[in-house]
Amino acid sequence: MTDPQIALLMLGGFILIVFLGFPIAFTLMAMGIGFGYYAYYDPSRMWRAYGRLDDTASWWDSMTLWIDGFFNNRIFSLFINQTYAVMSNDVLTAIPLFLFMGYIVERANIVERLFSTLNIAAKRIPGSMGVAALITCALFATATGIVGAVVTLMGLLALPAMLKARYDHSFAAGIICAGGTLGILIPPSIMLIVYAAASGVSIVRLYSAALIPGFILVGLYIVYVVGRSMLQPSIAPRPTKEEVPDLPALTLLRMLATSFFPLAFLILAVLGSILFGLATPSEAASIGALGGLVLAVAYRALTWERLRQSVYLTIRTTAMVCWLFVGSYTFSSVFSYLGGEQVIAEFVQSLDISPIQFLLLAQLIIFLLGWPLEWSEIIIIFVPIFLPLLKMFGIDPLFFGVLVALNLQTSFLTPPMAMSAYYLKGIAPPEVRLTQIFAGVLPFVLMVFVSMAIIYLFPETVFTIPELVYGR
Repeated sequence: MTDPQIALLMLGGFILIVFLGFPIAFTLMAMGIGFGYYAYYDPSRMWRAYGRLDDTASWWDSMTLWIDGFFNNRIFSLFINQTYAVMSNDVLTAIPLFLFMGYIVERANIVERLFSTLNIAAKRIPGSMGVAALITCALFATATGIVGAVVTLMGLLALPAMLKARYDHSFAAGIICAGGTLGILIPPSIMLIVYAAASGVSIVRLYSAALIPGFILVGLYIVYVVGRSMLQPSIAPRPTKEEVPDLPALTLLRMLATSFFPLAFLILAVLGSILFGLATPSEAASIGALGGLVLAVAYRALTWERLRQSVYLTIRTTAMVCWLFVGSYTFSSVFSYLGGEQVIAEFVQSLDISPIQFLLLAQLIIFLLGWPLEWSEIIIIFVPIFLPLLKMFGIDPLFFGVLVALNLQTSFLTPPMAMSAYYLKGIAPPEVRLTQIFAGVLPFVLMVFVSMAIIYLFPETVFTIPELVYGR
Protein backbone atom coordinates (compact mmCIF):
# COMPACT_ATOMS: atom_id res chain seq x y z
CA MET A 1 0.00 0.00 0.00
CA THR A 2 1.12 3.56 -0.68
CA ASP A 3 1.37 6.15 2.09
CA PRO A 4 -1.79 8.05 0.97
CA GLN A 5 -3.75 4.78 1.00
CA ILE A 6 -2.51 4.09 4.51
CA ALA A 7 -3.62 7.61 5.50
CA LEU A 8 -7.14 6.88 4.23
CA LEU A 9 -7.07 3.54 6.06
CA MET A 10 -6.09 5.46 9.19
CA LEU A 11 -9.07 7.83 8.81
CA GLY A 12 -11.52 5.01 8.07
CA GLY A 13 -10.24 2.95 11.00
CA PHE A 14 -10.66 5.90 13.33
CA ILE A 15 -14.29 6.43 12.27
CA LEU A 16 -15.02 2.71 12.71
CA ILE A 17 -13.46 2.57 16.18
CA VAL A 18 -15.35 5.69 17.30
CA PHE A 19 -18.65 4.17 16.17
CA LEU A 20 -17.79 1.10 18.27
CA GLY A 21 -17.81 3.37 21.33
CA PHE A 22 -14.15 3.79 22.22
CA PRO A 23 -13.06 7.08 23.87
CA ILE A 24 -12.30 9.53 21.09
CA ALA A 25 -9.35 11.41 22.60
CA PHE A 26 -7.41 8.23 23.43
CA THR A 27 -8.35 6.64 20.09
CA LEU A 28 -6.88 9.66 18.30
CA MET A 29 -3.67 9.48 20.33
CA ALA A 30 -3.30 5.71 19.93
CA MET A 31 -3.88 5.78 16.17
CA GLY A 32 -1.69 8.84 15.72
CA ILE A 33 1.18 7.20 17.57
CA GLY A 34 0.59 3.78 15.95
CA PHE A 35 0.45 4.98 12.35
CA GLY A 36 3.02 7.66 13.12
CA TYR A 37 5.51 5.01 14.18
CA TYR A 38 5.19 3.54 10.70
CA ALA A 39 5.31 6.95 9.00
CA TYR A 40 8.47 8.09 10.81
CA TYR A 41 10.14 4.70 11.13
CA ASP A 42 13.85 4.71 10.22
CA PRO A 43 15.44 1.21 10.27
CA SER A 44 18.95 2.68 10.29
CA ARG A 45 18.38 4.00 13.81
CA MET A 46 17.75 0.48 15.11
CA TRP A 47 20.83 -0.90 13.34
CA ARG A 48 22.94 1.96 14.68
CA ALA A 49 21.81 0.99 18.18
CA TYR A 50 22.82 -2.65 17.59
CA GLY A 51 26.11 -1.49 16.13
CA ARG A 52 27.15 -0.30 19.57
CA LEU A 53 27.08 -3.89 20.88
CA ASP A 54 30.16 -6.12 21.10
CA ASP A 55 30.77 -9.74 22.06
CA THR A 56 31.13 -8.91 25.77
CA ALA A 57 27.76 -7.12 26.03
CA SER A 58 25.32 -8.53 28.60
CA TRP A 59 21.67 -9.29 27.96
CA TRP A 60 20.79 -6.16 29.92
CA ASP A 61 22.90 -4.05 27.57
CA SER A 62 21.21 -5.71 24.61
CA MET A 63 17.73 -5.09 26.03
CA THR A 64 18.57 -1.47 26.88
CA LEU A 65 19.84 -0.74 23.39
CA TRP A 66 16.85 -2.50 21.82
CA ILE A 67 14.44 -0.35 23.87
CA ASP A 68 16.48 2.74 22.98
CA GLY A 69 16.29 1.83 19.29
CA PHE A 70 12.56 1.08 19.47
CA PHE A 71 11.69 4.42 21.04
CA ASN A 72 14.10 6.34 18.83
CA ASN A 73 11.23 7.41 16.56
CA ARG A 74 10.18 10.98 15.80
CA ILE A 75 6.50 10.24 16.57
CA PHE A 76 7.24 10.34 20.30
CA SER A 77 8.92 13.74 20.01
CA LEU A 78 5.96 14.93 17.92
CA PHE A 79 3.48 13.74 20.56
CA ILE A 80 5.39 15.50 23.37
CA ASN A 81 5.67 18.72 21.38
CA GLN A 82 1.96 18.69 20.46
CA THR A 83 1.01 18.13 24.11
CA TYR A 84 3.14 21.07 25.19
CA ALA A 85 1.78 23.27 22.36
CA VAL A 86 -1.82 22.61 23.43
CA MET A 87 -1.22 23.13 27.13
CA SER A 88 0.58 26.45 26.48
CA ASN A 89 -1.93 27.78 23.93
CA ASP A 90 -3.01 31.27 25.00
CA VAL A 91 -6.41 31.01 23.31
CA LEU A 92 -7.31 27.78 25.12
CA THR A 93 -6.51 29.39 28.48
CA ALA A 94 -9.90 31.12 28.30
CA ILE A 95 -11.81 27.82 28.24
CA PRO A 96 -11.44 26.79 31.93
CA LEU A 97 -12.19 30.35 33.04
CA PHE A 98 -15.38 30.60 30.97
CA LEU A 99 -16.40 27.11 32.12
CA PHE A 100 -15.86 28.08 35.75
CA MET A 101 -17.98 31.22 35.25
CA GLY A 102 -20.74 29.09 33.76
CA TYR A 103 -20.74 26.46 36.48
CA ILE A 104 -20.75 29.13 39.22
CA VAL A 105 -23.62 31.05 37.56
CA GLU A 106 -25.53 27.77 37.19
CA ARG A 107 -25.33 27.28 40.96
CA ALA A 108 -26.14 30.89 41.90
CA ASN A 109 -29.93 30.31 41.85
CA ILE A 110 -30.33 33.20 39.42
CA VAL A 111 -32.15 31.29 36.65
CA GLU A 112 -35.35 30.68 38.60
CA ARG A 113 -35.66 34.40 39.42
CA LEU A 114 -34.86 35.33 35.84
CA PHE A 115 -37.53 33.06 34.35
CA SER A 116 -40.19 34.22 36.82
CA THR A 117 -39.43 37.88 36.12
CA LEU A 118 -39.42 37.53 32.34
CA ASN A 119 -42.62 35.51 32.50
CA ILE A 120 -44.38 38.40 34.24
CA ALA A 121 -42.79 41.02 31.97
CA ALA A 122 -43.88 39.21 28.77
CA LYS A 123 -47.39 38.16 29.90
CA ARG A 124 -49.17 40.22 27.20
CA ILE A 125 -47.21 38.61 24.35
CA PRO A 126 -48.73 35.49 22.70
CA GLY A 127 -46.87 32.46 24.01
CA SER A 128 -45.46 34.64 26.80
CA MET A 129 -44.16 31.79 28.92
CA GLY A 130 -42.46 30.25 25.88
CA VAL A 131 -40.84 33.60 25.01
CA ALA A 132 -39.70 34.01 28.63
CA ALA A 133 -38.25 30.48 28.64
CA LEU A 134 -36.49 31.11 25.32
CA ILE A 135 -34.91 34.39 26.46
CA THR A 136 -33.89 32.82 29.78
CA CYS A 137 -32.33 29.89 27.92
CA ALA A 138 -30.49 32.24 25.57
CA LEU A 139 -29.08 34.36 28.40
CA PHE A 140 -28.18 31.40 30.58
CA ALA A 141 -26.70 29.46 27.64
CA THR A 142 -24.60 32.49 26.72
CA ALA A 143 -23.29 32.71 30.28
CA THR A 144 -22.49 29.01 30.59
CA GLY A 145 -21.98 27.59 27.10
CA ILE A 146 -22.86 24.15 28.49
CA VAL A 147 -25.84 22.71 26.61
CA GLY A 148 -26.60 19.84 28.97
CA ALA A 149 -26.61 22.11 32.03
CA VAL A 150 -28.94 24.67 30.43
CA VAL A 151 -31.44 22.13 29.09
CA THR A 152 -31.47 20.18 32.35
CA LEU A 153 -31.90 23.19 34.62
CA MET A 154 -34.53 24.84 32.41
CA GLY A 155 -36.29 21.51 32.11
CA LEU A 156 -36.56 21.38 35.90
CA LEU A 157 -37.68 25.02 36.24
CA ALA A 158 -39.63 26.01 33.13
CA LEU A 159 -41.08 22.77 31.75
CA PRO A 160 -43.31 21.97 34.78
CA ALA A 161 -44.54 25.59 34.80
CA MET A 162 -45.35 25.48 31.08
CA LEU A 163 -47.15 22.15 31.38
CA LYS A 164 -49.12 23.49 34.36
CA ALA A 165 -50.10 26.47 32.19
CA ARG A 166 -51.60 23.97 29.69
CA TYR A 167 -48.89 24.32 27.06
CA ASP A 168 -48.64 21.61 24.42
CA HIS A 169 -46.01 19.06 25.46
CA SER A 170 -44.13 19.11 22.14
CA PHE A 171 -44.19 22.89 21.88
CA ALA A 172 -42.85 23.41 25.40
CA ALA A 173 -40.16 20.76 25.03
CA GLY A 174 -38.98 22.16 21.70
CA ILE A 175 -38.57 25.65 23.15
CA ILE A 176 -36.34 24.44 26.00
CA CYS A 177 -34.23 22.13 23.80
CA ALA A 178 -33.65 24.79 21.13
CA GLY A 179 -32.97 27.60 23.61
CA GLY A 180 -30.43 25.50 25.47
CA THR A 181 -28.17 25.16 22.41
CA LEU A 182 -27.82 28.91 21.73
CA GLY A 183 -24.65 29.16 23.81
CA ILE A 184 -22.80 27.32 21.03
CA LEU A 185 -23.23 30.32 18.72
CA ILE A 186 -23.73 33.47 20.80
CA PRO A 187 -20.48 34.94 22.22
CA PRO A 188 -18.71 34.42 24.52
CA SER A 189 -19.02 30.90 23.10
CA ILE A 190 -16.59 28.17 24.10
CA MET A 191 -17.15 26.50 20.73
CA LEU A 192 -15.90 29.61 18.94
CA ILE A 193 -12.77 29.60 21.13
CA VAL A 194 -12.10 25.99 20.13
CA TYR A 195 -12.66 26.82 16.43
CA ALA A 196 -10.30 29.81 16.71
CA ALA A 197 -7.60 27.60 18.23
CA ALA A 198 -8.07 24.95 15.53
CA SER A 199 -8.20 27.38 12.57
CA GLY A 200 -5.96 30.24 13.61
CA VAL A 201 -8.78 32.78 13.13
CA SER A 202 -8.79 35.73 15.52
CA ILE A 203 -11.21 34.99 18.34
CA VAL A 204 -12.06 38.69 18.59
CA ARG A 205 -13.12 38.87 14.93
CA LEU A 206 -14.95 35.55 15.30
CA TYR A 207 -16.94 36.82 18.27
CA SER A 208 -17.92 40.00 16.45
CA ALA A 209 -18.84 38.03 13.31
CA ALA A 210 -21.18 35.72 15.27
CA LEU A 211 -23.21 38.51 16.89
CA ILE A 212 -25.65 39.28 14.05
CA PRO A 213 -26.18 35.60 13.06
CA GLY A 214 -26.83 34.85 16.75
CA PHE A 215 -29.47 37.57 16.99
CA ILE A 216 -31.01 36.39 13.71
CA LEU A 217 -31.40 32.85 15.07
CA VAL A 218 -32.86 34.04 18.39
CA GLY A 219 -35.21 36.34 16.47
CA LEU A 220 -36.40 33.48 14.26
CA TYR A 221 -37.03 31.32 17.33
CA ILE A 222 -39.09 34.09 18.98
CA VAL A 223 -41.02 34.80 15.76
CA TYR A 224 -41.87 31.11 15.46
CA VAL A 225 -43.02 30.87 19.09
CA VAL A 226 -45.15 34.03 18.92
CA GLY A 227 -46.50 33.26 15.43
CA ARG A 228 -47.51 29.73 16.21
CA SER A 229 -49.08 30.84 19.51
CA MET A 230 -51.21 33.33 17.55
CA LEU A 231 -52.22 30.78 14.92
CA GLN A 232 -52.84 27.97 17.42
CA PRO A 233 -53.80 29.56 20.77
CA SER A 234 -54.59 26.14 22.21
CA ILE A 235 -50.91 25.10 22.32
CA ALA A 236 -49.92 28.16 24.40
CA PRO A 237 -52.93 29.55 26.31
CA ARG A 238 -52.69 33.07 27.69
CA PRO A 239 -51.96 33.04 31.43
CA THR A 240 -54.66 33.94 33.90
CA LYS A 241 -54.20 36.55 36.63
CA GLU A 242 -53.93 33.74 39.16
CA GLU A 243 -51.05 32.15 37.20
CA VAL A 244 -49.20 35.38 36.35
CA PRO A 245 -50.29 38.36 38.48
CA ASP A 246 -50.27 41.99 37.34
CA LEU A 247 -47.55 43.86 39.17
CA PRO A 248 -46.83 47.60 39.40
CA ALA A 249 -44.15 48.85 37.03
CA LEU A 250 -41.85 49.76 39.90
CA THR A 251 -42.07 46.26 41.38
CA LEU A 252 -41.39 44.70 37.99
CA LEU A 253 -38.39 46.99 37.48
CA ARG A 254 -37.04 46.00 40.88
CA MET A 255 -37.38 42.32 39.96
CA LEU A 256 -35.54 42.92 36.68
CA ALA A 257 -32.81 44.78 38.55
CA THR A 258 -32.20 41.78 40.80
CA SER A 259 -32.45 39.00 38.19
CA PHE A 260 -32.05 40.07 34.54
CA PHE A 261 -29.66 43.01 34.70
CA PRO A 262 -26.87 41.45 36.84
CA LEU A 263 -26.41 38.48 34.52
CA ALA A 264 -26.84 40.61 31.39
CA PHE A 265 -24.30 43.12 32.71
CA LEU A 266 -21.80 40.33 33.44
CA ILE A 267 -22.12 38.94 29.90
CA LEU A 268 -21.92 42.38 28.28
CA ALA A 269 -18.91 43.34 30.40
CA VAL A 270 -17.03 40.18 29.40
CA LEU A 271 -17.99 40.40 25.73
CA GLY A 272 -17.50 44.17 25.49
CA SER A 273 -14.02 44.04 26.99
CA ILE A 274 -13.05 41.49 24.33
CA LEU A 275 -14.65 43.19 21.33
CA PHE A 276 -13.36 46.69 22.16
CA GLY A 277 -9.83 45.48 22.84
CA LEU A 278 -9.86 46.29 26.53
CA ALA A 279 -8.86 42.74 27.47
CA THR A 280 -7.74 39.52 25.85
CA PRO A 281 -10.21 36.60 25.89
CA SER A 282 -8.29 35.04 28.78
CA GLU A 283 -8.33 38.28 30.78
CA ALA A 284 -12.04 38.80 30.03
CA ALA A 285 -12.76 35.22 31.07
CA SER A 286 -10.97 35.93 34.36
CA ILE A 287 -13.24 38.92 34.88
CA GLY A 288 -16.24 36.71 34.10
CA ALA A 289 -15.14 34.05 36.58
CA LEU A 290 -14.70 36.68 39.28
CA GLY A 291 -18.07 38.21 38.36
CA GLY A 292 -19.72 34.80 38.65
CA LEU A 293 -18.29 34.42 42.16
CA VAL A 294 -19.54 37.90 43.09
CA LEU A 295 -23.03 37.03 41.80
CA ALA A 296 -23.05 33.79 43.77
CA VAL A 297 -22.05 35.69 46.94
CA ALA A 298 -24.66 38.40 46.28
CA TYR A 299 -27.41 35.78 45.92
CA ARG A 300 -26.11 33.96 49.03
CA ALA A 301 -25.62 30.82 46.97
CA LEU A 302 -21.86 30.34 47.30
CA THR A 303 -21.08 27.37 49.51
CA TRP A 304 -17.95 25.26 49.80
CA GLU A 305 -19.71 22.28 48.20
CA ARG A 306 -20.90 24.31 45.19
CA LEU A 307 -17.45 25.84 44.75
CA ARG A 308 -15.85 22.39 44.92
CA GLN A 309 -18.28 21.00 42.33
CA SER A 310 -17.67 23.95 40.01
CA VAL A 311 -13.89 23.51 40.18
CA TYR A 312 -14.15 19.75 39.64
CA LEU A 313 -16.48 20.06 36.62
CA THR A 314 -14.28 22.80 35.15
CA ILE A 315 -11.15 20.65 35.42
CA ARG A 316 -12.90 17.59 33.98
CA THR A 317 -14.32 19.41 30.95
CA THR A 318 -11.09 21.33 30.28
CA ALA A 319 -9.05 18.12 30.40
CA MET A 320 -11.42 16.51 27.89
CA VAL A 321 -11.05 19.41 25.44
CA CYS A 322 -7.27 19.66 25.82
CA TRP A 323 -6.66 15.94 25.35
CA LEU A 324 -8.93 16.02 22.30
CA PHE A 325 -6.67 18.73 20.91
CA VAL A 326 -3.54 16.72 21.69
CA GLY A 327 -4.96 13.63 19.98
CA SER A 328 -6.28 15.61 17.03
CA TYR A 329 -3.01 17.47 16.43
CA THR A 330 -1.03 14.22 16.57
CA PHE A 331 -3.50 12.40 14.32
CA SER A 332 -3.74 15.21 11.76
CA SER A 333 0.05 15.67 11.64
CA VAL A 334 0.56 12.00 10.78
CA PHE A 335 -2.42 12.02 8.39
CA SER A 336 -0.94 15.00 6.54
CA TYR A 337 2.59 13.54 6.53
CA LEU A 338 1.30 10.37 4.88
CA GLY A 339 -0.41 12.46 2.17
CA GLY A 340 -4.01 12.12 3.33
CA GLU A 341 -4.81 15.84 3.02
CA GLN A 342 -3.40 15.91 -0.51
CA VAL A 343 -5.62 12.98 -1.53
CA ILE A 344 -8.72 14.72 -0.18
CA ALA A 345 -7.75 18.00 -1.87
CA GLU A 346 -7.24 16.27 -5.22
CA PHE A 347 -10.55 14.44 -4.85
CA VAL A 348 -12.44 17.65 -4.11
CA GLN A 349 -10.74 19.37 -7.08
CA SER A 350 -11.79 16.51 -9.34
CA LEU A 351 -15.46 17.13 -8.43
CA ASP A 352 -15.28 20.48 -10.27
CA ILE A 353 -17.72 22.21 -7.91
CA SER A 354 -18.29 25.89 -7.19
CA PRO A 355 -17.52 27.54 -3.82
CA ILE A 356 -21.23 27.53 -2.93
CA GLN A 357 -21.50 23.83 -3.75
CA PHE A 358 -18.41 23.13 -1.64
CA LEU A 359 -19.93 25.04 1.29
CA LEU A 360 -23.17 23.09 0.96
CA LEU A 361 -21.29 19.78 0.77
CA ALA A 362 -19.14 20.64 3.79
CA GLN A 363 -22.15 21.74 5.84
CA LEU A 364 -24.04 18.57 4.87
CA ILE A 365 -21.13 16.43 6.09
CA ILE A 366 -20.92 18.39 9.37
CA PHE A 367 -24.70 18.07 9.77
CA LEU A 368 -24.46 14.27 9.39
CA LEU A 369 -21.47 14.07 11.75
CA GLY A 370 -23.57 15.88 14.34
CA TRP A 371 -25.73 12.78 14.81
CA PRO A 372 -23.11 10.50 16.42
CA LEU A 373 -20.54 13.09 17.59
CA GLU A 374 -20.35 16.05 19.99
CA TRP A 375 -19.55 19.54 18.68
CA SER A 376 -16.10 19.48 20.31
CA GLU A 377 -15.14 16.33 18.40
CA ILE A 378 -16.40 17.74 15.10
CA ILE A 379 -14.54 21.04 15.53
CA ILE A 380 -11.27 19.53 16.73
CA ILE A 381 -11.11 16.45 14.47
CA PHE A 382 -13.06 16.98 11.25
CA VAL A 383 -13.20 20.74 10.65
CA PRO A 384 -9.38 20.91 10.22
CA ILE A 385 -9.81 18.58 7.23
CA PHE A 386 -11.91 21.27 5.50
CA LEU A 387 -9.73 24.23 6.48
CA PRO A 388 -6.95 23.66 3.87
CA LEU A 389 -9.64 23.48 1.16
CA LEU A 390 -11.10 26.91 1.98
CA LYS A 391 -8.25 28.78 0.30
CA MET A 392 -8.74 26.69 -2.83
CA PHE A 393 -12.34 27.93 -3.12
CA GLY A 394 -11.65 31.48 -1.88
CA ILE A 395 -13.77 31.06 1.28
CA ASP A 396 -12.99 33.11 4.37
CA PRO A 397 -12.39 30.86 7.43
CA LEU A 398 -14.30 33.47 9.46
CA PHE A 399 -17.42 32.98 7.35
CA PHE A 400 -16.98 29.21 7.43
CA GLY A 401 -16.66 29.22 11.23
CA VAL A 402 -19.93 31.10 11.73
CA LEU A 403 -21.72 28.70 9.39
CA VAL A 404 -20.31 25.74 11.31
CA ALA A 405 -21.46 27.26 14.61
CA LEU A 406 -24.97 27.66 13.19
CA ASN A 407 -24.92 24.15 11.75
CA LEU A 408 -23.86 22.59 15.04
CA GLN A 409 -27.11 23.78 16.62
CA THR A 410 -28.70 20.91 14.71
CA SER A 411 -26.34 18.32 16.21
CA PHE A 412 -28.27 18.69 19.48
CA LEU A 413 -31.71 18.93 17.88
CA THR A 414 -31.90 16.40 15.05
CA PRO A 415 -33.41 12.96 15.82
CA PRO A 416 -32.51 10.20 16.40
CA MET A 417 -29.36 11.42 18.21
CA ALA A 418 -30.68 14.78 19.47
CA MET A 419 -28.79 15.06 22.77
CA SER A 420 -30.91 18.01 23.95
CA ALA A 421 -33.98 15.79 23.69
CA TYR A 422 -32.33 13.07 25.80
CA TYR A 423 -31.15 15.62 28.38
CA LEU A 424 -34.72 16.89 28.70
CA LYS A 425 -36.30 13.44 28.71
CA GLY A 426 -34.05 12.46 31.61
CA ILE A 427 -35.69 15.02 33.93
CA ALA A 428 -39.11 15.54 32.27
CA PRO A 429 -42.38 14.24 33.80
CA PRO A 430 -43.32 10.71 32.64
CA GLU A 431 -46.21 11.97 30.48
CA VAL A 432 -43.76 13.83 28.20
CA ARG A 433 -42.73 11.20 25.65
CA LEU A 434 -39.48 11.22 23.70
CA THR A 435 -41.39 11.24 20.40
CA GLN A 436 -43.18 14.41 21.53
CA ILE A 437 -39.83 16.06 22.29
CA PHE A 438 -38.51 15.05 18.85
CA ALA A 439 -41.62 16.51 17.21
CA GLY A 440 -41.16 19.74 19.16
CA VAL A 441 -37.54 20.34 18.14
CA LEU A 442 -37.97 19.78 14.38
CA PRO A 443 -39.50 23.25 13.66
CA PHE A 444 -36.49 24.82 15.39
CA VAL A 445 -34.16 22.77 13.17
CA LEU A 446 -35.99 24.37 10.24
CA MET A 447 -35.32 27.81 11.76
CA VAL A 448 -31.60 26.96 11.88
CA PHE A 449 -31.67 26.11 8.17
CA VAL A 450 -33.49 29.38 7.45
CA SER A 451 -30.83 31.33 9.36
CA MET A 452 -28.08 29.52 7.42
CA ALA A 453 -29.82 30.43 4.16
CA ILE A 454 -29.91 34.08 5.25
CA ILE A 455 -26.17 33.97 5.96
CA TYR A 456 -25.50 32.37 2.55
CA LEU A 457 -27.58 35.01 0.74
CA PHE A 458 -26.33 37.97 2.80
CA PRO A 459 -22.68 37.36 3.81
CA GLU A 460 -22.49 40.95 5.08
CA THR A 461 -24.35 39.75 8.18
CA VAL A 462 -21.06 38.07 9.12
CA PHE A 463 -18.53 40.63 7.90
CA THR A 464 -20.19 43.95 8.78
CA ILE A 465 -19.21 44.23 12.45
CA PRO A 466 -15.63 42.86 12.08
CA GLU A 467 -14.94 45.24 9.17
CA LEU A 468 -16.47 48.25 10.92
CA VAL A 469 -14.60 47.69 14.17
CA TYR A 470 -11.33 46.11 13.08
CA GLY A 471 -11.06 46.86 9.34
CA ARG A 472 -10.63 44.37 6.53
